[in-house]
Amino acid sequence: MAFFFRGRLARKELPDVVPGHIAIIMDGNGRWAKKRGLPRSAGHAAGAEMFRRVATRCKDIGVRYLTVYAFSTENWKRPPDEVSAILELLDKYLREAAEKMERDNVRLRVFGDTSALTDRLRGLIGDTDEISRRTDGMQVNICVNYGGRAELLRAASMYAAELAGGSARTLSEEDFANYLFSAGMPDPDLLIRTGGETRLSNFLLWQSAYSELYFTDVLWPDFDERALDHAIADYAGRARRYGGI
Repeated sequence: MAFFFRGRLARKELPDVVPGHIAIIMDGNGRWAKKRGLPRSAGHAAGAEMFRRVATRCKDIGVRYLTVYAFSTENWKRPPDEVSAILELLDKYLREAAEKMERDNVRLRVFGDTSALTDRLRGLIGDTDEISRRTDGMQVNICVNYGGRAELLRAASMYAAELAGGSARTLSEEDFANYLFSAGMPDPDLLIRTGGETRLSNFLLWQSAYSELYFTDVLWPDFDERALDHAIADYAGRARRYGGI
């Protein structure tokens, strides 16, 4: 799950149109493992490896932002051993990322309520935040203990506190976006969900208002570089009118 990014690809291998920001709901790890008679933790490990490959491909083709749904606020309901396996993978990923972010010129952000995480994980998140201030390349956002509704409530509470304190101004959409985890970032151009489900599942509810949605039956551990390129090609064939003609 580390950043083992390769160099830039040859121009002929680049898609004609590259989304600036891709968001992914990485669904299907458990079903992938079940089909193979493996524990669900094996599916998450395979999914973590595929995340590395997809992140590498995104960096190679010039994607500026990649946001992935790693662990939702509802995922705490899963069996404790599965939750532990996911958080252990996050720990491993953050440690490896901290060692290679400057080399690869990558920024890393964690979106979500980190107060429920261990001191160790919060410390690692702090380390990667600090390193990100020294880099200016592709930004990877990992949503952990994240829910879109919770994010909106958090943003509304932050605005209300500033309003009560007399420091907030009249609220516009642009102002409100500055209270979100994604403040200062462009909204996703393309939102991909693997695993055959066709819903957002509380992911980036504000930010995805005008995102192009792409649903595929491919389970996340099988969603390789070719599958990503296919999703981008589908995106390139669409006309984004934002309510216009």
